Amino acid sequence: MARILMNAATGARSLYLSLLGLVLMVPVALAAEPQPWQLGFQPAATPVKHQIESFHDLLLVIIFAISVFVLALLVYVCVRFRASKNPVASKTSHNTVIEVIWTVVPVLILVIIAIPSFRILYFGDKAVDPDMTIKVEARQWYWNYTYPDEEIVFDSYLLEDAVAQGKKRLLDVDNPLVVPVGKKVQILVTTGDVMHSFFIPSAGVQVYGTPGRVNETWFQFEEVGTYYGQCNQICGINHSAMPIAVEVKSEADYAAWLVEAKQKFAMIDDAPVTVARAVAD
Repeated sequence: MARILMNAATGARSLYLSLLGLVLMVPVALAAEPQPWQLGFQPAATPVKHQIESFHDLLLVIIFAISVFVLALLVYVCVRFRASKNPVASKTSHNTVIEVIWTVVPVLILVIIAIPSFRILYFGDKAVDPDMTIKVEARQWYWNYTYPDEEIVFDSYLLEDAVAQGKKRLLDVDNPLVVPVGKKVQILVTTGDVMHSFFIPSAGVQVYGTPGRVNETWFQFEEVGTYYGQCNQICGINHSAMPIAVEVKSEADYAAWLVEAKQKFAMIDDAPVTVARAVAD
């Protein structure tokens, strides 16, 4: 009896911890960021990321099926053609049917994988009829954001005293990228020095900033919240000090931010007004 009660108590405690974990996971959707010991994707926040997750699930099914087939084949061969049962080894060297099968089947599998892969690549490549455009210029070691339609531009640096301010270490910045929820945002990425990479996992966005070129991508966030990313290309000694923070606001909150930003980050004669900062070596 005592053992039954103990097992019941243990089960109740496990259920409580599971429910608590679900409750604690709710803020993750509002602030997509890396989690300790995380194995899966960050919550999908854009149409592109939803398609990437679906493609990932398809690949898992294909990989699992191939692995099970190969394992079953190995077991069959080990049992069917073991030395004790086949003291005289077969001298068969060619089998046309088998050779055709092991050539055609992998090709068909690659075609099945390629079709949704190319579909996603083209879907995330360029924005069709975007609602707004933002130019992102990567520099050692910070980001510069330009809103050409609104004539504002500002720099975004790592918030060095983030913990003291109650924010996230190595993730929060002084001036985050701000966009309205539900709007298709065209992102033009370039660099002012070496090669960088604009990477936001929850948005399914990763595009290189290449010297002398402007690369394009886009995102359309579905929920209000803060989403984090980083430079994903080793770019120098302070590579780890290039986080990306995207604040997705409601239409009203974005309009209010825009009024303030036009005064704080106004462009004068196409030249940005920014506060000069020394970059630590």
